[in-house]
Amino acid sequence: MKIRRTNSENKDFVRLIIALDAYLKITDEDEHDFYNQFNNIDVLSEVVVVYEDIKTSSKPFAIGCAAMKKFDQKTVEIKRIYVSPEKRGTGIAQKIMQELEDWARELNYEKCILETVLEKTGRSGTFLLQMQL
Repeated sequence: MKIRRTNSENKDFVRLIIALDAYLKITDEDEHDFYNQFNNIDVLSEVVVVYEDIKTSSKPFAIGCAAMKKFDQKTVEIKRIYVSPEKRGTGIAQKIMQELEDWARELNYEKCILETVLEKTGRSGTFLLQMQL
């Protein structure tokens, strides 16, 4: 497995985001258009893509991604985190988050936030995760 720091123009990132958006269109149902307005990738300059080496191919295969963007002077927001369904539960999201936290520290940020919708809880609203770096 390899983690690559890149930007939102990375073709593998774009491909994974298309898959994420298709998934969210199903899970968000009627609220998809509302949430989707906050998910433009052209404003994301710090992107992480995770690759899995495929032994039958010379080209690594992208299996996960996420990005961060400036929220305020001390804080970055984690955006567009996604892991391919067949790779979920294998610790890839943890590796993505660790890489973003390390990168945020290098850029002298003090906190990360992640805002997400609570799925299948019967509650509306959002969950805000805040981490000190």
